[in-house]
Formats: sequence, C-alpha cells, structure tokens
Amino acid sequence: MKAAELFVRCLENEGTQYVFGIPGEENLDLMDALLGSSITFVTARHEQGAAFMADVYGRLTGRAGVCLATLGPGATNLITGVADANMDHAPLVAIAGQASTNRLHKESHQVLDLEQIFRPITKYSSRLLAPEVIPEVVRKAFKLAQTEKTGATFIEFPENIAEMDIDDVPLPVKNPHQPEPLSERVKAAAELISNARNPIILAGNGVLRAKAWQQLADFAERLNIPVANTFMAKGVVPFAGNPHALGSAGLQSKDYVNCGFDKADVIICVGYDLVEYHPYLWHPTRDRIIIHIDSIPAEVDAYYSVAVGVVGDIKHSLLRIGELSTPHQGQHMRALRRALIEDMNACHADGEFPIKPQKIIWDLRTAMALEDIVVCDVGAHKLWMARMFRCEYPNTCIISNGFASMGIALPGAIAAKLAHPDRKVVAVTGDAGFLMNVQELETAVRLGTPLVVLIWNDSGYGLIKWKQMNYFGRPAFVDFTNPDFVKLAESFGARGYRVESADELRPTLQKALADSAVSIIDCPVDYGENLKLTAKMGEMVCPI
Repeated sequence: MKAAELFVRCLENEGTQYVFGIPGEENLDLMDALLGSSITFVTARHEQGAAFMADVYGRLTGRAGVCLATLGPGATNLITGVADANMDHAPLVAIAGQASTNRLHKESHQVLDLEQIFRPITKYSSRLLAPEVIPEVVRKAFKLAQTEKTGATFIEFPENIAEMDIDDVPLPVKNPHQPEPLSERVKAAAELISNARNPIILAGNGVLRAKAWQQLADFAERLNIPVANTFMAKGVVPFAGNPHALGSAGLQSKDYVNCGFDKADVIICVGYDLVEYHPYLWHPTRDRIIIHIDSIPAEVDAYYSVAVGVVGDIKHSLLRIGELSTPHQGQHMRALRRALIEDMNACHADGEFPIKPQKIIWDLRTAMALEDIVVCDVGAHKLWMARMFRCEYPNTCIISNGFASMGIALPGAIAAKLAHPDRKVVAVTGDAGFLMNVQELETAVRLGTPLVVLIWNDSGYGLIKWKQMNYFGRPAFVDFTNPDFVKLAESFGARGYRVESADELRPTLQKALADSAVSIIDCPVDYGENLKLTAKMGEMVCPI
C-alpha cells in the first residue's frame, strides 16, 4: 500500500472518527486514501476553523481531535487553534502536508520548517522521513496528546513520503493509566484538611479530564467543604443542586468567591491548571496552606507553594483522602453563594434595551435544557457567562481560558454538535469573535449540523473597552461597524433573527433551538453593565 494509506489505517486504529481540514496539493495522496476510510473528512473553510473544531472535539470526547492542512500558509493557519488546544489541555493531533524531502534543505516555494514552528506550541512535533516510521510516529502523537496533561501534537508529512510503497500495520493502542497516589501523601493531606478551620476547594479542568466530578461532589459533601471552580471547570459540581457550589473563580476583579479564598486557611486545589487562573489573583498573601491534588506534580510558582502534593489518579486521591478526613461544619461560606444567586436573579425581568448581560444569560439558561451545550467565545461576554451562567453538568459550558483565543465559538459549536448530536448547541459570541471565523457558517449549513449562534452585538471590542475605561477613563480604537447579521445568515442558507426588545429574546431562542437549522440571533447588548460590575466589586464588602 502507499504510505498515505498506512497513515490513514493508523488514524482508524486510534479510533479517529473525524478529520477537520482543507485539501491541498501536498496532501493529495492522504486525501485520496481518506476516500476509502471509515473516517469522515469535514471540509472546513479556514484552517483555523478546522483546528478549533478538533480542539473542542478533543475536549468534549477525551479522544484526540484531528485537523489537517497543506504546507506553508495552510499549516501556519492551524497555529492559533493548535496553541489553544495545547494551553487548554485539549487532546489534538495536527497534520500538515509538506514539500518533497529533496527540497527541504534550501529556499523553496512555500517551504517552512513546520516541525520547528510547531514545537513550542505542542507536546510533540515530528517529521515523517520514511514510511517505516509512520506507525510509531502516529501512535506516539496520539499517546502524548491523550496523556495528562493532555494537549496538542503535530506531524509533518512530506508528499514524496506519502506516495511511497510500504507493507506494515498500525501499532496496538495502549494508553498509560494514572498511578495510585502515595499513601503517605494521602495521609498528610487528610491531616491538614481535618485540622483546617476554613478549608475551600478550587476545582480545575483536570477534574473534568479525569472524569472525577462525581468523586469531587462526594468529597465536598462528605467533608462539608465549599467548592469554587475555574472557568473551564464549570459544571464540575452542579450549581443549583449542590449547596457547596460557590460558582466560578477567575475574574481579575475581586468577586464574592475571592472572599472565600481570603478567609480560607487551607486551599485544596484539585485538577487545577495554573495557565487558567494566576495564583497571585487568589493567593496574594502567599501564607495559606495549599494541597495539590492532580495527575502530575505542581508547577513552580511563587504564589503556589504546595504544602502537600497528592499526585496520581484524581478519582482515587479524592476517595482516599475523603475516607481519612474529618468533616467540617461548612456553613461559613454559604453567604457567598447566596450573594451570587442574588446577582444571577437580579435582572431576570429587566425590560431595558439594549439588553443587559445578566438578562441575556437568564433567558439563555431558561431556553436551554440542562444537558445542552454552550460554546463560549472570548470577550466581555465570556466573563459574564463564566460568572452567571448556571451549569448542572460537566462539559456543558465550554470556555477557552488557557490560550483564550477569539473565534473559537462557531467552529467549536460545529464540533460539539458532531460529538453530541442528541443535544442542542449554542455558540455564544461577540460580534468581533463571530466575524473572525464567520466562514464556518457555510460548513455548518453544508453539514446539516443544527446550532444557534447568539451574537452579543455592541459594535466594538467590548472587553478591551471595559479595561480602557477602567484604566484611562476613555476608549481607544475599539469601535467598528457590523454587517446586517440577518441578511448575512440568510446569504449562507442559515436563518437570521434580530432581537428588537428585551421580551423578544427568550421566545426567539426557543424557536431557534427547536428548529433543525443553523440560526443566527443578533442581540444588542448593554455593556454599560461592565463598569457597574467593576464598581460594585471595587466597593464590595465581604459578606462573610
């Protein structure tokens, strides 16, 4: 067989269901080999969109999403999505075609050293220089992508290698298991927790990757310890259904949950990724006892000095520490939860227009089923969604907060619908982030993947304006104009809606969610609430 055919068999052997990408001259043999494969090739409209699709698919399934580009500009267009997956710890394997090996040593048309370019933004970057190494390279790429902490890997595939003959088979798939935590570390952590006066849990995305959310909920309930989650760990404990849930930590301004960290003497970090939420923001005093429960040892950080590290299978660590620890009274932080719930409920009947962020979130949560999925873009709306969108199940509110790249919502929503075709999917995005990958509307319509794109329209870069007003009291170069989003949607074959009053939003969402179509909802937002929130946090008196 051709080397390209062996490569595709290796992808099938890894359980690959979808490859997201764009065909090119230097991956012709690979594209042809995919025609006879069980793998579905999803033709995207931009390589960044393809990488974001693979990124979100990997995050939702735990299996490496796969994206494909040709050489040169096709490959470099993958970079943002690949970096996003790597810093968000989503398993992803990126593949790029390359020129023949007989012109890689010199200046040549469209030739870049892709192996070197991708090395700083992946866990593993490799070039195929002989067909015989394909089984090993593919197996290693998937193994490393899917091993904690999960992330991105890259394979460069020269076109002359792809067309060579080879007689070989894929390697058996054997992924490593997490080790058991050391008993002495378990006992030390349990002792610190038992002797704590005001412990608090900070749960990170690693809990979701380990599928340890039930063990975390049981741990918190048994020991009566409140739980704050990072943005990417929303839903790790049900908010409405768990009195220990304090909501999301991660706003750079002081929020209610920060009071919990200020009052805590022991902070139990479970599956916490430092890339997502700087320790100096929640531990500025550097004097609290930190317990690190994760799959790998803690990162070195001056504000994250670990007293006890429990490394290994997170599920087993929580079970064993919980069995040895003494329960607490656990009532001292309930006021933080009540204060947040009051904020969540405050604007549910607000009738002002443009619509306040709190009202948009209330109507969105009301219109969606609890197991439906929101994929959130990056911008001011991300902060509001992280703080106020209630989650009862894990992986139902997807937020990028490691690399935090704009443009992820629409392509990510397509991947979410492919991963979970039985659930409704909403892309929550700003007008700026939406237009960064608007071309993938055609992909969604062509694939027949029903989803809703909810655009928070403020005709500007709202998050940057928020920060500018906080620091300088005036905006700088953040305003722009938008197309007619309804006509734009219709031109792609999607359905378009424009919200023109506060009472129109919820029924419009309900109608769009009920349709088996791609729908765009243009919703004007009042970001005047941004500065009001900042002022409130600046004046906040801790309620405990």
